[in-house]
Amino acid sequence: MRKKASSIAAAALTALAAVAVAAPAPASAAAVTIKVERAGGETVREWIDPFTCPTNQVLTGRSHYGDENAPTTYYCSFILINGEQAQVYLGGWTSRQKESRSDFSAPDHQAVAARWHEGDENGYTRYRTASIYWRGQQVLLANGDISGAYRESSHTWHANENKVMTGRVHNGDENGTTYYRFATVTVAG
Repeated sequence: MRKKASSIAAAALTALAAVAVAAPAPASAAAVTIKVERAGGETVREWIDPFTCPTNQVLTGRSHYGDENAPTTYYCSFILINGEQAQVYLGGWTSRQKESRSDFSAPDHQAVAARWHEGDENGYTRYRTASIYWRGQQVLLANGDISGAYRESSHTWHANENKVMTGRVHNGDENGTTYYRFATVTVAG
């Protein structure tokens, strides 16, 4: 009898162990769905008017064809986390950089939400960055990278899926090269 009880107990323990291994793990609190959704584009005369994305949007693309007198199109996007729109809080304008040798990177975990350029390549460019929050928690930007070279006078650039603009580099006049910095939207946890 003792041998039978022992083998029943062993079988029960084996079954419990199998159930424990097979039981699904609880959903992680950090499991979220992130979507950067383009809201639209706006074409402006950038040499005259500063451009700022509409409320709760950040830059995810830019297009320019022609010299400094040609219009520029900016593309802005919402950030949706679990279907909820993230809140974007704008900072102030940066100090001016000469456009023909400008190199701008937003502070850590901030996206570019505005650009202000005055004049030609000898004029100055400023940026306005933004912090992004969801449910009171700062949204993080990770895996920063830089695009390939674009000819400033003939290009359209869009950040890849779930990425936002975090900076820009430009060298020369309208025929010079432009690069874009970008990063992936994430949340801590």
